[in-house]
Amino acid sequence: MSVRARFAVLAVASVAAVFLWTDRTREDLVATMERGPGPTKGSPDAPVTMVYFTDFQCGYCRKFVRETLPKLEKQYMSTGKVRLAFRHLAILGEASVHAARAASCAFDQGKFWEYHDALFGNTSPVAFTDTRLKRYAADLGLDEAKFAACVDNKTYASRVEAETLIGRALGATGTPAFLINGQLLLGAYPFEVFQQGLDNMLAGQPPASASPPKK
Repeated sequence: MSVRARFAVLAVASVAAVFLWTDRTREDLVATMERGPGPTKGSPDAPVTMVYFTDFQCGYCRKFVRETLPKLEKQYMSTGKVRLAFRHLAILGEASVHAARAASCAFDQGKFWEYHDALFGNTSPVAFTDTRLKRYAADLGLDEAKFAACVDNKTYASRVEAETLIGRALGATGTPAFLINGQLLLGAYPFEVFQQGLDNMLAGQPPASASPPKK
């Protein structure tokens, strides 16, 4: 069985596992994703919270990061309207898991978003080897010894796994996926779709339904 197929089987089992090992409601799981420890952008008091699930090997996630996220940050996060909470959904293989753990190690040193951008800026098939992951950290000026120890010891393995399990349990069947004030949105939609939904939410209206993005 291929690595990707094995992860697909594990993902299905993981959804069931979440409900077996917790009796928390969906609202509790959403709250954990919204307010648990991890990288964020925007004011903690923003009226809208957007949870952003991603996999660093996902091409549509890269498109979102390059084309849509900067506009969202300028119009909503920097103005105190929206708080973005990043969560891992490492579902595309072992390299995705390694990259997610490394990004969490970068978060330890206050450089998560810079590392996040570095990972999405590298499209090579060998972009997420341990050597490359450590090189990105060095290029960003992180403490290399501390970062290497964090990666080698798999310090954030449990967090990456837990976020992925909960994301799956909440309906995130692919990446990117979003929970916007608890409402699930799947896909790398253009900025205008987010803009319409967020403006409606901020105005106290239900978000407009969106057609799946064209591939």
